[in-house]
Amino acid sequence: MAQAAHTPNVETQRAAMDKLRFLVGTWAGQARIWRGPDSFVELIQTEQASYKLDGLILAIEGIGKAKSDGQVKLQALGLISYDDEAGVYSMRAFNDGRWLESEVLLDESGKGLRWGFTLGQIKTNSTLRMDENGDWTEFHQLTVGSEPGRRFMEVTVKRQL
Repeated sequence: MAQAAHTPNVETQRAAMDKLRFLVGTWAGQARIWRGPDSFVELIQTEQASYKLDGLILAIEGIGKAKSDGQVKLQALGLISYDDEAGVYSMRAFNDGRWLESEVLLDESGKGLRWGFTLGQIKTNSTLRMDENGDWTEFHQLTVGSEPGRRFMEVTVKRQL
């Protein structure tokens, strides 16, 4: 995807990216990935979020290891940036040898994000927010074709000191 011949305003970009500072840090907790309606894998989940390129990019790396045997079951990397010309956040996410791009919406509270991806007939909708205890929670829903949506992942992690 080629970038337009726009001269970026990096100060505007940094100011927008600074609104995501609530995510920066090392987080640990648990997650569940649903394999079917009543079948899930419990994970020990970590999230590492840090700024790159002098605050112009937020990199978020998530790793989930099965509670049962410690095997890595999930590895994902998301890179969030801000387009000052369009006034939108976008994310390029990498997982399982694939990458997808999505617009990211900062919620009204300033403490949550929403995004989704489409890959063929598969659509996802994801919500990340800080709960009343300051914990990072994520809820992911999956829709395949015309089937009703179903949850496919939940994450709850706490900031590590």
